[in-house]
Amino acid sequence: MKKQVPASETQPHPLLQRYYSALEHRAPFVRDLFNKTAPHYDRINTLFSLGSGRWYRREALKHAGLRKGMRQLDVAIGTGLVAREGVILAGDRASVVGLDVSENMLAEARRSLGIGLIQGRAEALPVADQSVDLVSMGYALRHVSDISLAFSEFHRVLKPGGIALILEISQSTGRVGKALTKVYLGWIVPFFARWTTSAAETQTLMQYYWDTIENCVEPAVIMDRLRASGFVDVRCDVSLGVFRAYRARRTIEPQGGAE
Repeated sequence: MKKQVPASETQPHPLLQRYYSALEHRAPFVRDLFNKTAPHYDRINTLFSLGSGRWYRREALKHAGLRKGMRQLDVAIGTGLVAREGVILAGDRASVVGLDVSENMLAEARRSLGIGLIQGRAEALPVADQSVDLVSMGYALRHVSDISLAFSEFHRVLKPGGIALILEISQSTGRVGKALTKVYLGWIVPFFARWTTSAAETQTLMQYYWDTIENCVEPAVIMDRLRASGFVDVRCDVSLGVFRAYRARRTIEPQGGAE
């Protein structure tokens, strides 16, 4: 029997009443928000990551072991920022498939990538068991409804020995770093997102980003949920105090022998 896990540790963050009044309203809110901001998302991301995002995503995929001949599933693909680097490393557009709940994000990815795309949720992947070598998710774990369900699905679709790579942002652990991060991500980025795009929804998106970061479960909880979902060799690499790359491996089942 599986151990019962408190809801506070399966949800990425608690109810944020500033944006929705009940937990069942979170998924429709997130989908609508990303649909409205999809045309502006790449511009916002450049501001958000200070131009370092592409290099960081490619290096994270390299360290996770993505290489030619491997099959990648990019969950919450958005406009394709992680998948674009995956195509370069895998060497074949047919080797990378993207999934997202937002049809407008998928439309943006379709225009620039030319890879297979699926509309769906991380908690119920419409993908066959043991069919991919690497599952990636870039800065979207805070937007799922249940991290344990998502991780169980990642484990299910991975081949034995396959890798899950989850890129996320967390608060800095130091007092000064935490204050600086809040000023930049909580105030400056939302203001410039609105100013550079002339779209009110982009400011809301970046305010929502910060609120989910500030209220997200601790990294230790994320790592515990990965282990509870059957993953081994779970680790978290930290860059600049806030960028986190979680890596975990599905075990290789032993070959059956003679009884």
